[in-house]
Amino acid sequence: MSENSNIKIRKAKKKDSKKILKLIKELAIFEKLDFPDKNAAKRLIKDAFSKDPLFQLLAIEFENQIAGYVIYYYTYSSFLAKRSLYLEDIFISEDFRGKGIGRSVFKKLIKIAKKNECGRIEWIVLDWNQNAINFYDNLGARHLHDWKTYRISL
Repeated sequence: MSENSNIKIRKAKKKDSKKILKLIKELAIFEKLDFPDKNAAKRLIKDAFSKDPLFQLLAIEFENQIAGYVIYYYTYSSFLAKRSLYLEDIFISEDFRGKGIGRSVFKKLIKIAKKNECGRIEWIVLDWNQNAINFYDNLGARHLHDWKTYRISL
């Protein structure tokens, strides 16, 4: 995978907050979900930029514009006896898709996971998001058919 010098993936800065919240709203609209209200948005920014952040937030730049973001954190696999990098969000604004950004993001995430001695990277994709599914398949990611995601909302 060759490096595209127009793409920069970096740790997000607090000054990026407004743009990242806009991108989160764009993702919510795409996924047909409610986006964070003002209180949730404040918590998200606080949790991202606190002294001990609850998750890692990356800004994705293309030609010096914030084109997307990544949220990830670590879980633990008892069977691997290693950490896993859990990809909560990867979002690239529609205007920036098809430019190799997604591949660059995964290359960066693999590097981060290896540096932190993770045994795997995991994420969830909506079953109707065929473009994303095709992209992940082309990356060589494996769909786990025998696992179902469950949730209890509090």
